[in-house]
Amino acid sequence: MSTQALTDDRNDSTPVMQLRGVHVVHKTRTGGLFRPGTVRAVDGVDFEVHRGETVGVVGESGSGKSTLARVLVGLQKPTDGEVLFEGEPLRYDASTRRRLGRTVSVVFQDPATALNPRMPVRDQLLDPLNVHRIGRPAEREKRVRELLDLVGLPASALDVMPRQISGGQRQRVAIARALALEPAIIVADEPTSALDVSVRAQVLNLLTDLKEALGLGLVFISHDISTVRYVSDRIAVMNRGSIVETGSAEQVFFSPKQDYTRELLRATPTLLKPAATQAASTSTQGDS
Repeated sequence: MSTQALTDDRNDSTPVMQLRGVHVVHKTRTGGLFRPGTVRAVDGVDFEVHRGETVGVVGESGSGKSTLARVLVGLQKPTDGEVLFEGEPLRYDASTRRRLGRTVSVVFQDPATALNPRMPVRDQLLDPLNVHRIGRPAEREKRVRELLDLVGLPASALDVMPRQISGGQRQRVAIARALALEPAIIVADEPTSALDVSVRAQVLNLLTDLKEALGLGLVFISHDISTVRYVSDRIAVMNRGSIVETGSAEQVFFSPKQDYTRELLRATPTLLKPAATQAASTSTQGDS
């Protein structure tokens, strides 16, 4: 085996992002004027994500999912514990943040607020390329058109404002922008919950196709365990800031070990179809 092959094997086995015993504690006013309270948003979490895999993170609102996402993209410094970026302890200096920004991208929940309402789509996509000084102007313009094609939008979309396109199209623009710097990992925080039911499956399929085509790692965060199972290789279940269960998507979905996971499976309607449709289906099954 060649030296290059050994190097590639080592790199493939190194997580892009890894958390070791990470805690995030927020101060609150609930403890009184002179005795502020605390909330453990993330409590002793171990987590890792590699290139080419999708890790789903699922839990109720307030379980710590979004705080975990902020830690992964470098927006939240842990109170305690260790964050490793490409095998090395993450430093929160300008140089490391810049490198992290090129390697780990984020897609937020609501594209209406994630995109600048005063900028046409072309400028939204050019912005990360300009900030990181990627290529010459002509090369940047070519990259922007490639990005639109990747997410299934026509070139005519370049000149429109976000308010002139649908929610699903805006989320495609947000995904295109996340892909602009050719990241290794995309963190998608509830990327379909603000969309109409009719387009949710389209966006999920797009993310899955992009992951396969580009060899991306994907952290998919949602409160809907059925949707997480649809896109994920592995699933981490969060409750009160801790990861209470992990396993393959099939194992967690069909053979959950924790009561909390079983409650999520019973209580959460899937985002892939309306709750009323699913309830009617469940009722019909119960009557048969």
